[in-house]
Amino acid sequence: MKKLIAAVVLAGAALLATPAAANAAGYAPDSTVTVSGNYVAGGIVIVNFSDGAFQNNETVNVQITGAGVSSATLGALPVTTVAKAYTADADGSLRVRVTLPVGGSGSYNLTATGATSGVVGVASFTIAPADAAAVAGSNGTNGSLAFTGSTVSALALWVAGGAVVLGGGLLVVRGSVRRQRETV
Repeated sequence: MKKLIAAVVLAGAALLATPAAANAAGYAPDSTVTVSGNYVAGGIVIVNFSDGAFQNNETVNVQITGAGVSSATLGALPVTTVAKAYTADADGSLRVRVTLPVGGSGSYNLTATGATSGVVGVASFTIAPADAAAVAGSNGTNGSLAFTGSTVSALALWVAGGAVVLGGGLLVVRGSVRRQRETV
């Protein structure tokens, strides 16, 4: 019986410890990222990471992917490798100016990774060809990012998982006590 209880406790501990490894890398919350600009081929899009998104004065590696991206530019310089290093401001904010390719259309993804903190910030936007109307942001609004997360906090999930593990342990103990009383 002790082995069964030990196995349940170890399984519960492993279940609760696994998500910690998955959350090791930090992510800039969606609320710290805004996208604005002209969402057409050849247009300029500004991606802003607000105060505290990265460490103060941290080097941030920015990469953009999308159709025809080899002719896109980050800042004032054309980017052939679709990556460029920036320095976050003294408050941890970052502003990236993206000039979209003249012949480009479709979805574009910008990923900014803090070199020291490892914090990752992402922005997505969709552009229309130059002869089509602009498509606002990836969620069809004024350029803000779509909400793709959950409204349930991580703490609530941990508490619920702990309650399930404790409930299972209590059922095992209760069954063990009942069997002992029946044999006496």
